[in-house]
Amino acid sequence: MEISPIYHNSRPEGKLPAQEAAAFDFLDSLGIDYERVTHELADTMEKCDDVSSVLGVDVCKNLFLCNRQKTNFYLLCMPPHKAFHTKDLSHQIGSARLSFAPEEQLWDLLHCTPGSATILGLMNDDENRVQLLIDKETYEAEYFSCHPCLCTSTIKLKTSDVKNMLLPKVHHEPIVVEL
Repeated sequence: MEISPIYHNSRPEGKLPAQEAAAFDFLDSLGIDYERVTHELADTMEKCDDVSSVLGVDVCKNLFLCNRQKTNFYLLCMPPHKAFHTKDLSHQIGSARLSFAPEEQLWDLLHCTPGSATILGLMNDDENRVQLLIDKETYEAEYFSCHPCLCTSTIKLKTSDVKNMLLPKVHHEPIVVEL
């Protein structure tokens, strides 16, 4: 996979899709420093491995989940090497069995498409319908890496900036889980 050099606090050149432009506008408005690379479509964790090597941090695995009734929605952020076991997570958060949420809900709530679900999408969840779940290992890491609502770029943020600047602004208090 071809990957650009690392850029500091710089969005990709040219006209960006609305959801990606909004993500960079949001980071800039908060004064959050980031490093960015652009690359071919990286919509699977296998494709993100090369990106992780360039940025020097694992790209976070983000899963958009819901309960059986599709009334409760969750964004799970976890290390890419960990397996997801719905029974274990459901037990930790006191929910009935979880499954992957429909693509339509991912777009309606976070303005993301499959493979690009991201913590930055929470800026679009004005009604706080999505509960953020973060694995303890990810929550305690020095850096956090994700797509800016589109999986042709990846950014690296300080986790402290995510906790202290980004999450308070989107009004989403995370539940820290252990997977």
